[in-house]
Amino acid sequence: MPKLLLAMLLTPTAILQQTSSGHVNDTECSFDPILNSCSGGMSSPYLSQAPPSPPESPSEATVEVYALSAGHFSLPERFFVHPASQTARRTVPSLSFLIVHRDQESGQTTRIVFDLGLRRDLSRYSPPIQKHVETRQPMTTLPDVTASLAAGGLTADDIQYVIYSHVHWDHVGEPRDFAKSTFVIGSGANALLQGHGSLRGSHSFFESDLLPAERTIELSNPYEDIEEEAKKQPLHSGGPDFIQEWKAHGNLPRVLDIFHDGSLLIVDAPGHLPGHINLLARTSPSSSVYLAGDACHDRRIMRNERQIGEWLDDHGHICCIHADKKLAEQTIERIQQLELSGVEVIFAHDFEWEEDPANRSRFFGSS
Repeated sequence: MPKLLLAMLLTPTAILQQTSSGHVNDTECSFDPILNSCSGGMSSPYLSQAPPSPPESPSEATVEVYALSAGHFSLPERFFVHPASQTARRTVPSLSFLIVHRDQESGQTTRIVFDLGLRRDLSRYSPPIQKHVETRQPMTTLPDVTASLAAGGLTADDIQYVIYSHVHWDHVGEPRDFAKSTFVIGSGANALLQGHGSLRGSHSFFESDLLPAERTIELSNPYEDIEEEAKKQPLHSGGPDFIQEWKAHGNLPRVLDIFHDGSLLIVDAPGHLPGHINLLARTSPSSSVYLAGDACHDRRIMRNERQIGEWLDDHGHICCIHADKKLAEQTIERIQQLELSGVEVIFAHDFEWEEDPANRSRFFGSS
């Protein structure tokens, strides 16, 4: 069977008071084995991108998007933005999202959860992640995704698909709760799960048994043509199509229109971690929401008030929370363009969005 097809059918997979601790070490350093650098200083295959094409004519198809609370934890600002105090910390959410699509022809309803947030039982993380969690206190893990779904009358069994923006510990949640769901991950994420990457930092430990092989799809490489045999996979009427060619859409070089109606696009969003993907959801004929995962961690970067943070670890390495800083900056620039065009942008750790009273009714089950 062709290698690509095997991959796609997968295979085991508030601000706080400032603290006195200002020691900088290498526990946050991300490392890209291709670039051999934390800051992405060398060339990368991601830099060769097709020019964007105009978006297709809009249809009437839309999706519903609801925020799901999935825990809160504390981040040291110096690892994420520059300039920043060495002691400043900030409490941030780990947001997940429920997306509901109703097919206009078949009437079929598809429910998707984007990211699963924090694991409610921290002892179920691997020992290296449990050690890392100690640096992220205070932390609350309830309500988690399942409790947030229950607030609106749903259970994990009602969710057909779980799409991960990426496989960092604060996004993967508890997959075993979703025993009937199919999991979707970006290209390169499975290699990380199976231990084939080389990422520095206490936050970059991954679980090889995280996902059930028989219910996991790894998306095709956005920078390679899909194999002809993969294109022939049977599709379910009204359901999502994850095995297709990536195409340009507006200023976004690589997207997948998974329902073939323009209502929900998976967006290639390189820079933070291999396999990092975002979603662009049309919620009305004239409005859309961009779910940006960890493309950015602080809106001050989006407003050009801060830059992406970098620091030196104990070994003199230049470190960055993004595996490839240059690619992350390019992704942020595209998101800024979307926001200027009127698209709403929400990040996974978007404390400003969560703290806005106008958004309280946007959480599932709030009304």
